[in-house]
Amino acid sequence: MRHYVLGLPLDAVSLDEAAEWVLAALRRGRAEGEPGRLVVTLNPEIVVRTRDDAALAEAVRRAELVVADGVGVAWAARRQGIDLPGRVPGVDLVQRVLELGGAEVTAFLLGGVPGVAEEAARAVARRYGTRVLGAHHGYFRGPEETARVVRSVRESGAGLLLAGLGESQEVFLHRHDAELGAAVMIGVGGTLDVLAGRVRRMPRWTSRLGVEWLFRVALDPKRWRRAPRLWRFATLVLGRRG
Repeated sequence: MRHYVLGLPLDAVSLDEAAEWVLAALRRGRAEGEPGRLVVTLNPEIVVRTRDDAALAEAVRRAELVVADGVGVAWAARRQGIDLPGRVPGVDLVQRVLELGGAEVTAFLLGGVPGVAEEAARAVARRYGTRVLGAHHGYFRGPEETARVVRSVRESGAGLLLAGLGESQEVFLHRHDAELGAAVMIGVGGTLDVLAGRVRRMPRWTSRLGVEWLFRVALDPKRWRRAPRLWRFATLVLGRRG
């Protein structure tokens, strides 16, 4: 069931329900002229950025599946009286789709520094049997290079596009939807680094308690600059603006 939290869509689905939705969409495929299905894993930073980024706000609002990635989004939903079956962290969603789909899934991995997507491709093929039809790093710039990457994704014929392009990923997927050709597109943030084995996940108990993000911020000084967005998100929730 679709709800709206702080003016943005949010679907009340469990992790398994979200994974089955993705797999069903992959089985249906994408008919000629039909748009791909964008999946957004909503977290507090995305919510805050939509306040100042109209293109991002449009991408989120047009997404066919929006799940609560962050504990903050689940908290905001509860304050609005919305009962969610649970959080759906992006990395967990991707791993569950690949695990359940096996060789049925054809994927293109896009993002990360050079080498990460290729390492992740080998890892998921070995672990899940996923048929990875292409991989490319996320460091491409300018219209010509972007067009070449988009064409590579389309020509691969992959049904699932996993894009770890940082803050630009949802806008990129929405903007190039017609040319990418994938049936399902998911903005996955740093998930490719996890799949490649370059980044280790926090202990399971931190996820169960909803403090995984806090441990990551504490252990990685580069993430400290994101703290103001978290404070702004809390202000939005407590003030119920939007």
